[in-house]
Amino acid sequence: MKRKRRTDTAAYDESVWHTRWTEISAARTLDPARRRKAVGRVMDRYWKCVYAYLRHKGNGHDVASDLVQGFFVKVLQRELIQQADAKKGRFRTYLLTALDRYVRDEHEKRSAKKRRPPGGVASLDAMEQLPPLPDAVRTPEQAYTYAWALQLLDEVLADVEAQCRQARQQPHWEVFRRTVVEPTLSGAQAPTMQALCEELGSGTAKRTAAMNVTVKRRFRRILRAHVAPHVASEDDIDAEIRELMALLSNRNVGK
Repeated sequence: MKRKRRTDTAAYDESVWHTRWTEISAARTLDPARRRKAVGRVMDRYWKCVYAYLRHKGNGHDVASDLVQGFFVKVLQRELIQQADAKKGRFRTYLLTALDRYVRDEHEKRSAKKRRPPGGVASLDAMEQLPPLPDAVRTPEQAYTYAWALQLLDEVLADVEAQCRQARQQPHWEVFRRTVVEPTLSGAQAPTMQALCEELGSGTAKRTAAMNVTVKRRFRRILRAHVAPHVASEDDIDAEIRELMALLSNRNVGK
């Protein structure tokens, strides 16, 4: 039997909905190799916001990167994942509370011992290359949330682009990127549909606008699917998306 393509809406939404908490549940396995792999996926998703939070707390690069490594090894080796419960709400909020507790403990112990696994959680060079935070980000909590939002949006846009390519709609993606993504994230001036139509050879301005609508719908669907695992219930998805969009457009940065 052929495997269903990812563009199957119902199958895709269900898959993404379960991904985050499935990964966390998988980390509870007693098999060391499977546990390490599952926790590694969780770390890949959250180390950027943890690092941004620690830097905004006033830690230098070396101290912050060492705390990131130590914190996630504790996730791997101890009980942090064991206590996570999707019914308690946002995993990122739970993670931030655990991070604060860990940092307090580390400062109290004044331990110089590094707790890095072979190869580390993430490249120290990669940490240094994180994009700068916008001026509107003023607190460590805002830095944490902004970095999380940026990571989530990167995943969403990657999926949107991949689905456009699968559907042989690369021009559709280009129209969406130029008129929606770049103006929202960098303040770039969006070209007119007529200008894009002439540049991409996409027919008429009306047809180019319709291409944009197609990708906007795809984006909203994929965004909802990605946000869903991070909230307590489906009723909270729209509020979370509004906060996410406000964060990324620098209109109102909140916790």
